[in-house]
Amino acid sequence: MTKKGVLLLVVFIFIIVSFLPVLTLLIKSLFPNGNFSIENYVVLFQSSRTWILLRNSLSLAVVATVVTLFLGIPLGILFSKTNLPFKELFTLLFTIPFIIPSYMIAIGWFYALAPQGILTRILGTHVTEIMLHHFFGFPGAVLVMTSVLLPVVVILTMTYLGLVDPKLEEAARLSSGWILTLRKISLPIISPGIFLAGLLVFALTLGEFGVPSFLRYNVFPVEAFTQFSAFYNFGAATAATIPLGIIILLIVIVERYFLRKRTFELIKGTGKEEKITIELNQWKVSILIFVIVFAAIIVFIPLGSLISKSVSLVACRETFVRSMDSVLRSLVYSSIGATLLTLFGFFLGYLLERKVFHFAWAIDSMAFFLFALPGTVIGIGLISLWNNPATNFIYASAAVIILGYIAQYAALGERMMAATYAQIPTSMEEAAQITGVGWFRRLVGIVAPMAKRGLIATWLIGFLFCSKDLGSTMMIYPPGHDTLPVRIFTLMANSPEEIIAALCVLMLGIAFLPLCALGVIFKKSRVKS
Repeated sequence: MTKKGVLLLVVFIFIIVSFLPVLTLLIKSLFPNGNFSIENYVVLFQSSRTWILLRNSLSLAVVATVVTLFLGIPLGILFSKTNLPFKELFTLLFTIPFIIPSYMIAIGWFYALAPQGILTRILGTHVTEIMLHHFFGFPGAVLVMTSVLLPVVVILTMTYLGLVDPKLEEAARLSSGWILTLRKISLPIISPGIFLAGLLVFALTLGEFGVPSFLRYNVFPVEAFTQFSAFYNFGAATAATIPLGIIILLIVIVERYFLRKRTFELIKGTGKEEKITIELNQWKVSILIFVIVFAAIIVFIPLGSLISKSVSLVACRETFVRSMDSVLRSLVYSSIGATLLTLFGFFLGYLLERKVFHFAWAIDSMAFFLFALPGTVIGIGLISLWNNPATNFIYASAAVIILGYIAQYAALGERMMAATYAQIPTSMEEAAQITGVGWFRRLVGIVAPMAKRGLIATWLIGFLFCSKDLGSTMMIYPPGHDTLPVRIFTLMANSPEEIIAALCVLMLGIAFLPLCALGVIFKKSRVKS
């Protein structure tokens, strides 16, 4: 097949797999009994509960985004630009809460505030009882979502600061200090990347299901899940997803027309000059102590509580007995999902970066929309499309879980591979084309080897996201196909705390190895550049 033929086929498959379920969901909500009706929407917007859910969802997303940006930007500067000791280790530590299901951080905080928890032994029962009372609700949700999504801001700040031309900073340093240089030069240059980080945090918080569900804070994703799973009310569940869809669509429009081109220009403008380091001098020890204390609060307290609670031979044995089937399924399903995400990313990233078709940006916007959409919405969409006699072989198998992974996370592979292709000169392909080498052979023989590191990173990130997925998997997993995050979430209500903690630690171990591999890849990339 020709280049355009292959890419059109990939686009067609992507639309069928990813976008069609959401479209089916919308159509069925407007034609509940085969006839056009907006009754579900009328009931939705006339209900006072809808506006409470909207207020709760937006309040959580806005506050979590503001706090995460306030904390993440300075940390990104420290880890990227300064001579702070152990900054690579700190980057790894702060990333850990992001690579596991977010509700596990909430569980860790709950154990820390429990009568025998770490914080209770330090602060006393009276203080932790007050903290625990406020933890279940808005304050606890903000704390957990900030802990989980802080790495998004930190890593993107570090990434984009690494792309700033050091000559601009050197020129500014001739007449001003580093604080003014960062305020007037570096941060304004990377402002599109910071704004993108804020949009991602806002969208991911808005679509979060596990944390609000655990902390009993009512938001739209929890409402959609409850209406569908507990009350079997498809109309109400579908209608509850519409406000989220509208907000996510607005986010996509902002990203499409105000950020995308500028962020891609930053990536393409990567320089090879040696970066300038900010010397902390007499502030080094004080800042190091502050970062250590902050890491203890954000990372060590919740994760340490889980680890200390899981140290039991009985718990380890029970964990092995109860979870090995789910662990194996998680590993297999996540590996398949990561492989397919890498394959889609390989072609869709090429389509986006090389601008093969004029509608490439539309496909990218579609993928970004699905990534920002709550997993519960995608899950309901998959049920709407595949739950019928003709396609029951898909709906009743693990295939529906894999389809959920592709729909939710295709944007990750596409964007990562587009950034990788941006670093590969088109002249390499053009030279081979002149000699008569076909497009597919050029892609496999020239582009793929040069994009090897990006392909491996895409697979690892896809594996991490698939392995921790809860929202869509919780909605659609067939009997006997539950993954480890789903198993833990369903066991929380009636299993001993030691067992739940041991399962969480096991989940942490599964995610930690790919994270370390990613760290090695990105470190080699920096050394090579």
